[in-house]
Amino acid sequence: MDIKKIQKQLELYKVDGWLLYEFHGSNPLALEIMKVPKAMLMTRRCFYWIPVEGSPIKIVHKIESHNLDHLPGEKKLYSTWKEMHQFLEEILQEKEKVAMEFSPKQAIPTVSLIDGGLVDLIRGYGPKVVSSAPFLQAFTCVWTDEQYAMHKEAAMVLENAANDVWALIKKSLDQGELIDEYQVQQFILKEFEKNGCETEGKPICAVNKNGADPHYCPTEGRSTAIHRGDFILIDLWCKKKKEGAVFADITRLGVASKEPTKRQQEIFQLVRAAQKGGTDLIIERYEKGKEIKGAEVDAKVRSIIEKGGYGEYFTHRTGHNIHTENHGPGANLDSLETDDSRPLIPRTCFSIEPGIYLPGEFGVRLEYDVYIHEGGEVEVTLPPQEAIVTLG
Repeated sequence: MDIKKIQKQLELYKVDGWLLYEFHGSNPLALEIMKVPKAMLMTRRCFYWIPVEGSPIKIVHKIESHNLDHLPGEKKLYSTWKEMHQFLEEILQEKEKVAMEFSPKQAIPTVSLIDGGLVDLIRGYGPKVVSSAPFLQAFTCVWTDEQYAMHKEAAMVLENAANDVWALIKKSLDQGELIDEYQVQQFILKEFEKNGCETEGKPICAVNKNGADPHYCPTEGRSTAIHRGDFILIDLWCKKKKEGAVFADITRLGVASKEPTKRQQEIFQLVRAAQKGGTDLIIERYEKGKEIKGAEVDAKVRSIIEKGGYGEYFTHRTGHNIHTENHGPGANLDSLETDDSRPLIPRTCFSIEPGIYLPGEFGVRLEYDVYIHEGGEVEVTLPPQEAIVTLG
């Protein structure tokens, strides 16, 4: 843990200190920040206070007195709740702003991990509890050069798997063989395994109206056969089977005919324009040296789809942070489901995946990943899909 780096962030955001709290795994973000070993028993409340100036302080229970020994700072041991309260009061008296994993009005649920009772307790000592969200992602989802390289490896596995899916479907149709969504899903999973990758959940193959459900996923007992003329959506994500590996995540579209219908093409072009519009906004802000928030990108993407007349059919956020979990702890591109005011910062990655879902017809979602380099270069880590794949 780089205490000086954290203190620079506290100074930047004019916060008196950061109070990290953990109890029975209730705050995974704090566990990650404090680098607590996964096997460590955390059955008693503990706190780690990082002041904007000076040395940190640990408050730990006597029967788990060693739990934070790997961290710098003075250790205060408590046995009773009264002793714990006393130590907190001593630390927090005369402080004005204390950062915690708290989100006012639960605006960002992934950061809203501190229970209301503890917030009340801390406020009772005088300070205002503010969110750690603005600077938290600098310590939870910034990539190393090695992670970026592993992302690029995983992205190529996805790209190759997607291309092989189209070839598989075309071959099956040409030879008159039955192929369904579940078989496509299982084919993708085998490609992951063959290339040393793993995933969370299962890849999606959705035909026609199934694609109008953003979270549709075929199973062995629920799967639709693919026929000539069908519109096909595939969504796949994976990471290398290596320590610290991060995900890549894409969605691709195809049609089992010589060309898409006029309506399919119209929706595709609108979604692609929205995806590009959001990406261009990020590039523009970084070229000007200005901050860009996740919610702003979502609003831009959403406005393009709304102007095209399909706003009510874009029913989810524009994108999510990508890290060692596919849905990482950093800023999401979201002004719809949440109000994510966190900035998109260098050395982080996120998806841009607008969609239009027409019930009973089909769904169009285009997804690629964007990585912001240290110097502000904005990279789409795989080439965007510019046309619907045809399998005629």
